[in-house]
Amino acid sequence: MDRLFEFVVNHYILVSLFVAFLVAILFLESRRGGAKISAQGAVNLINKDEAIVVDIRDRKEFGEGRITGSINIPLNSLKSRVAELNKFKDKQIIVADKMGQHSAMAVKQLNAEGFSNVVRLNGGVSDWRASNLPLVKK
Repeated sequence: MDRLFEFVVNHYILVSLFVAFLVAILFLESRRGGAKISAQGAVNLINKDEAIVVDIRDRKEFGEGRITGSINIPLNSLKSRVAELNKFKDKQIIVADKMGQHSAMAVKQLNAEGFSNVVRLNGGVSDWRASNLPLVKK
């Protein structure tokens, strides 16, 4: 630990640049996938019928538990099935996946297809489950 402190003191410019780049990368990566919405915020929008949930998990995971009223379009077939969502262009689209890691790619694809009001569920369905919110099983 003494050596680390000594390195930071002796090379403060190098350490400052490293910290600046690290902060920049974290900031850009967090903004890259679009806006996030919490599970509680999603519940409020769904209850007001102002949002639709698109679940991008595969069919097996979708069958194990899904958000009420969600539409299952797996990520690998999203581009070919985007026409199914055209009737929801006036609503907010909430993209949900297992843990919130792949939803950024889906948001990017939907934005490229002309959907402007798309957000991703922060933490995915696992965060939804951790918040003790209901899941429907088939």
